[in-house]
Amino acid sequence: MYPNIQAYDRGVMFSPDGRLFQVDYAREAVRKGATSVGLVSDEATILIAHKNIAEPLAIPNTMQKIFKIDANIGATYSGLVSDGMHLVNMMRHKTQSHRMVYDETESVDTLAWEMADEMQAVTQYGGLRPYAVSLLVGGMDGVPKLFEIDAAPSFLGYKADAIGAGRQAAQEILVREYKDGMKFDDAIHLGIGVIRKVADQKINEKNLDIGYISKKEGFKLLSEEEIAKLL
Repeated sequence: MYPNIQAYDRGVMFSPDGRLFQVDYAREAVRKGATSVGLVSDEATILIAHKNIAEPLAIPNTMQKIFKIDANIGATYSGLVSDGMHLVNMMRHKTQSHRMVYDETESVDTLAWEMADEMQAVTQYGGLRPYAVSLLVGGMDGVPKLFEIDAAPSFLGYKADAIGAGRQAAQEILVREYKDGMKFDDAIHLGIGVIRKVADQKINEKNLDIGYISKKEGFKLLSEEEIAKLL
């Protein structure tokens, strides 16, 4: 019906059936990324990310999947590593600029909205491509909060969420087992259990990143020794 359908494959323009092929491809890149999970507990937002290290000679601790964005915000990503690192740096610049201008810490909601806006901009112009990542942005604004920003992009708040290769299976587990107001320890063990079930390799302290953001401690990234005690 559409003999020149390939033309819609070369830029960010809608096809006759209402699709943006470049966004579809970006989402496919996310689906091939290592799984990350976020959960809101009674006192913290928890981020857990699998580091899919395929190279036998690679040094695991040189790969990081969970990042401190500001004192009250952390983030992880699934998808293309270079895109993920670029967006992490962008989030850091935004929160620091907000602090310098307004003398306050930026809210998690505002940062998520700003990043969705930045990621959406590249889907409007020729010569650009969508970012091939999804983000989980978590933090503490009086209460724990968690947002997903996908490659489309859109953003939505969650009680618990997963991105990456194991997203569908992970979300099915979270729907069954996550409970409102979960205790911190229960939530972190649920998140580890989800990664263990969906990952295609054995989980250990070297291929797992765990971080959380609480009112008392702010952002904290666990060491390998602390992760090993939880496994």
